[in-house]
Amino acid sequence: MKAQVTLTVSESKRLIAKGVAALDAVRAKMRHGIVMVSTGTTNAYILEELLGERFDKRTYVTGRITPTGKALDWPKANRPDAVFRDGQLAPDLDRFSAARVMQPGDIFIKGANALNYERRVAGIWVSGERAGTIGGVLGYVIRNKLHLLVPVGLEKCVPYPIEAAAEAIAAEDESLGEVVSLFPVHGHIFTEIEALAALAGVEAIPCGAGGIAGAEGSVSLLLRGSAEAVRAAMRAVEEVRGEPPFYPG
Repeated sequence: MKAQVTLTVSESKRLIAKGVAALDAVRAKMRHGIVMVSTGTTNAYILEELLGERFDKRTYVTGRITPTGKALDWPKANRPDAVFRDGQLAPDLDRFSAARVMQPGDIFIKGANALNYERRVAGIWVSGERAGTIGGVLGYVIRNKLHLLVPVGLEKCVPYPIEAAAEAIAAEDESLGEVVSLFPVHGHIFTEIEALAALAGVEAIPCGAGGIAGAEGSVSLLLRGSAEAVRAAMRAVEEVRGEPPFYPG
């Protein structure tokens, strides 16, 4: 059986969040282990799903991409880093201290700004002395053999090799204004495709992108599988239908 759906950006973020929360690896580490959810828009949805409650997601975002010159109504205070130890928030840990003590298989969740889906490479914009979150933790992720989970919407797909883009950004050319660095990473890439597989056991094939009237940045997917799987996927999609924009202003 097959079906076709279109997901807005916010619907995709909620679907990905539900898929992450349903992963066997995440569920196991929420019972015994550490799960670190770094800040970010998609990660704010994931944190809501893991907490089982809604909050002002603007308070769990650091860097953000917005239209040039647009004034935002943004809270001054942010939520502290969310580090779950055996399913409970551990206020004594933040993203950096957690990465140092996490054990093999523990899960570090970090979003991305760019995606080469077929190559399984993500790109993360970085700045600051530590080169952002990923610059400050990647050594520990590798040393401690952590599960680097990268939830990212298909809207972030770019038609250019991320490593080559990073090299171009880093080239010693004169810059007109700020040029943010790009950090290529390999990890467990988790998009709408993986979310639907986790939630319904269905194959999701991207077959369109974009739209108008609120569907800008949307992704259209062909769902394919058994009748039971496709119907389960449609139920999962219906659960996220009408998810309001992250920033409605």
